[in-house]
Amino acid sequence: MCRNGSDRMAALFSPPLYLQRYQFVIEYVKRFIPRKVIDLGCADCGLLRKLKFHRNAIEVLAGVDIDCAALRERVNALAPLTIDYLQPSPRPLTIELYQGSVTEREPCTQGFDLVTCMELIEHLQLWEVEGFSNVVFGYMNPCAVIISTPNVEFNPLLPGLRGFRNKDHKFEWTRAEFQTWALGVCMEYGYSVEFTGVGVAPGQNRDVGFCTQIAVFQRDAGVSNGPVNNAVQMEPTVYRLLYRVVYPSLCDNNIFQRTLVCQVLYRAESLKREFELGEQSMQSDLTACAHSLPPDVVAGSTVVYRHRSHVFVPLQHVWTDPKVQALCGNIHRLRQALMDDSRVQLDTDRDAIILPDEGEEEEDEEETGECEEGNLTPSPVVDNSEEDWETEIG
Repeated sequence: MCRNGSDRMAALFSPPLYLQRYQFVIEYVKRFIPRKVIDLGCADCGLLRKLKFHRNAIEVLAGVDIDCAALRERVNALAPLTIDYLQPSPRPLTIELYQGSVTEREPCTQGFDLVTCMELIEHLQLWEVEGFSNVVFGYMNPCAVIISTPNVEFNPLLPGLRGFRNKDHKFEWTRAEFQTWALGVCMEYGYSVEFTGVGVAPGQNRDVGFCTQIAVFQRDAGVSNGPVNNAVQMEPTVYRLLYRVVYPSLCDNNIFQRTLVCQVLYRAESLKREFELGEQSMQSDLTACAHSLPPDVVAGSTVVYRHRSHVFVPLQHVWTDPKVQALCGNIHRLRQALMDDSRVQLDTDRDAIILPDEGEEEEDEEETGECEEGNLTPSPVVDNSEEDWETEIG
């Protein structure tokens, strides 16, 4: 529930024990790919912050803690970053924080694939543990549960420690006590369990077990997890919702279209620049020939070419960009998406993107300026600047 990074812990473990616990959950998420994850007793939201960067297929990430002030202090760390808007994820992600007790039943907590309780259970009174078990395994009934708690047998190895590791701990279990409780839960609620841990004892003291003992519960096949909440926007009836944010994703049609157009224009402009650099050096016969032909003659051409004051970039060239391929899947879908967007100009055959020749425009502006120098009558200034697409995509 809380991370006490005391000096004695820091001296014994590298990386720190709390990071080893986080990494254990991250590795589990990588292997089993849960879609909905809830962290009970999330406190400083450290695990949630890690999972939002290692979320794999996670679409809903929720945290519950009874300490409202602790949650409010950390909400900004869960907000989307600039990169999340510039490079939206293919999958949606909603993050929610709730204030509430883990011994109370809240409908919003049902239907989760994975429940994590890292260093939480020892903060409960012993008489509350049964209610906690009933809520997590009986009411929430997720596919998997990961519970970690201190191993009291390891405490003598912690220099200067007297009593429990934290003043808020109500108890600390031996390995036998923890396993007895876990096996009882399995029998009552239809789960299996594996025991492991993090924080290996130094030297010849391995017989005391891990510093943090961990139980990984899996719901037995054929056991239903009851009602599934597929409505992300469901409001809590017992808990208090403190924070909810929906990350930008390509599942949103507007975000998908904007991301695609930005990437397409970025690729097309890059190809245009390469073409213009090639013009300054020796050009191939095919390219030189294409320059002298109008677009209707070179329709379907696979080379970049110029016609009048525009440069034509074939879609086939744009399609070679791996990011464009990842977004569209096939060139037909790419063509259809661009046909419906006013920010992209296609030729009549829908085979090439038409980009303005900025060099030609600059020459025209210079000629216009020279003519205006000989005319004493002031003329209105026309702004022919193009949209700065590079700034838009960062």
